Amino acid sequence: MLELLYGKGFLGTGAPFISDVSFVLILLTAVLFTYGRWLAKRKRFDAHQQVQTTAVILSSLMAISFMLGSFVTHILPGVPSKLLEGDYGVSTLHAIVGASALLLGVFVVLRGNNLVPKGLRFKNYKPFMQAAYVMYMLATLLGVTVYVLVFVFGI
Repeated sequence: MLELLYGKGFLGTGAPFISDVSFVLILLTAVLFTYGRWLAKRKRFDAHQQVQTTAVILSSLMAISFMLGSFVTHILPGVPSKLLEGDYGVSTLHAIVGASALLLGVFVVLRGNNLVPKGLRFKNYKPFMQAAYVMYMLATLLGVTVYVLVFVFGI
């Protein structure tokens, strides 16, 4: 199984299979979040809730399964001394923005599904959802940047 995960990828960039899977899932979650936003604007709130919940679960699983280990193994040992070298800076920024987006997104989804204590329940979802969406899109852009720098340009 490890040979498959760390073997040759399928996007033709020289990335290992696991990185190509992560890249595709990053793009899929961005599409899901955008579709969920579109559904909310059309007042299809039940479908919006299902799509956003699915996207947050997928994003959480991806971050825990693929990204956390990679960051801790390859980037964190070089922080802060190598932040201006290679992909250390953008990878660290991606980790900070992505973790923040993930935490906010998980909280919004838990709240939207009535799974948080009453004292933590906010009534006006819109600013929290908008902030989470913007943060997820920025994290996606940074993740794509990391992938391109590392596996296309070899930095």
